[in-house]
Amino acid sequence: MWGYADVGADIYVALGIVALAALGFTPLAFLAAGLVYAMVGLCYAELASAYPVAGGGQYFALRGLGDLWGFVAGSALLLDYTIDIALFTVIAFGYFNFFLPFAEGLTIHIGPTHVHWFWLLETLAGILVLVWMNVRGIKVSSAFNNFLGVIAIIGQAIIVIAGFSLVWDPGLVVSNFTAFPATFGDFALGSSLAIISFVGLESISQVAQETRRPATIIPRTSIGLILSVLLFALSFSILAAGMFHLGPGVKNGFYGHSGDPVAWIAQHIPVIGVVAAPLTALIGGVIVFISANSGVVSASRLTYSMSQFKLLPLWFNKVSKKYSTPTRTIVVFSGVAIIQTLIAFFTPGGSATSNGAIELLTDLYAFGATTGYLIVFVSLITLRFKDPYTPRPYHMPLNFPLTYRGTIIQFPVLGVFGLVGVAITWFEVILTHPLGRIAGPAWVVLCGLLYMLYRRRQSLPAAGNVPRDWEAAQKRVLQEAEEYESLEAYEAALAERDGVLAAQP
Repeated sequence: MWGYADVGADIYVALGIVALAALGFTPLAFLAAGLVYAMVGLCYAELASAYPVAGGGQYFALRGLGDLWGFVAGSALLLDYTIDIALFTVIAFGYFNFFLPFAEGLTIHIGPTHVHWFWLLETLAGILVLVWMNVRGIKVSSAFNNFLGVIAIIGQAIIVIAGFSLVWDPGLVVSNFTAFPATFGDFALGSSLAIISFVGLESISQVAQETRRPATIIPRTSIGLILSVLLFALSFSILAAGMFHLGPGVKNGFYGHSGDPVAWIAQHIPVIGVVAAPLTALIGGVIVFISANSGVVSASRLTYSMSQFKLLPLWFNKVSKKYSTPTRTIVVFSGVAIIQTLIAFFTPGGSATSNGAIELLTDLYAFGATTGYLIVFVSLITLRFKDPYTPRPYHMPLNFPLTYRGTIIQFPVLGVFGLVGVAITWFEVILTHPLGRIAGPAWVVLCGLLYMLYRRRQSLPAAGNVPRDWEAAQKRVLQEAEEYESLEAYEAALAERDGVLAAQP
């Protein structure tokens, strides 16, 4: 399935850390996050098909809310992409280390910190490989991505079916629920971490501009991904609750296995486990590493879009004369990922069997994702009023018509529910992620100060907007996307609007 290699990798990352946080309520945490994710996915399906432009959430915010909020959304998403590079490379080698069982014990103690030095070196080497690949323009082919997505779906389906058939115990699910109930704080932490299982749609929207006929492809793909990822996330969480005790700390079956949770499940399935575990570790490692690579690629696309709209210096637009790749962007943001990795591994909190680096990186990842999604939902609602003329091949369900300045607007009721759901998740992140609530906002504030400095030096409005002809830009976008029917409908809507305005006294 197109895009599953990017989006479907997230369950390989999130399952263990959510189980360690939400305990016996792990399936409920995934359900709560999944409901929010479904609304986020439908929101992106509407916006990416209506505005098929590289930039994703940053572009939607720019169109709907203006330059400053476009930059805030972009900075939050850049945080996510750099964390994507770091976190997913860490997890990828967590799966690869399934074949190196001695690696877990290779730690050094520096004060209160247990540093997994071998895992750290693997991660840094992995990020450098990603830099080398992207600087030289070596791309993972779409055919291989599709192939890997199919293999991942088949592999996950086999594990789920075999697990439920051979080892799952419904009584253990009930026992976990009653014996290890999550406190409000635990559940808030778990459900906010579970949102990590459902990110990736932003990276899909980044390639909308490169997709032919996005009006058809984007909604269909997004809805397919929503259903498949939601199905597997809920299935794995329920399966885990019926296979392991999900108590606090060492009483949790995933303690010491936050880096390879799906392979850990496969290993405990009778009959097939001896074969399924290494295959799952290999597939999981590869698919998560490719998802880390998508962080590098998406950061490049996003910074290019932001520099085109004068939200970042044009310095980021420069490409290598030798390889014709955005070397500066690749090196800068991969360098940020390396710094984040070093800080994460040396941050106190981990133990010999619990990687504190994963905890810190997921904290930041959850903050960036929820901040970006929050702004995108506000943009969706705003654009329904500001730009009712752009054809929307797909609308979020549950709309009711209202008249605004003489034009009938379809008000998105489900969009409001999605906004509330993401806002609740964002507050969960702020309340339950002690490092994320400091480092995440600090990143956005620091980026905001650099933005203000850049705009001032360019004699551009720091808090205002650069004048742009959005209507001409939208016509050009639809023309390049070969969405000729949408282009005709858009021009007709503008002509009707202009005719009405001309007829007014």
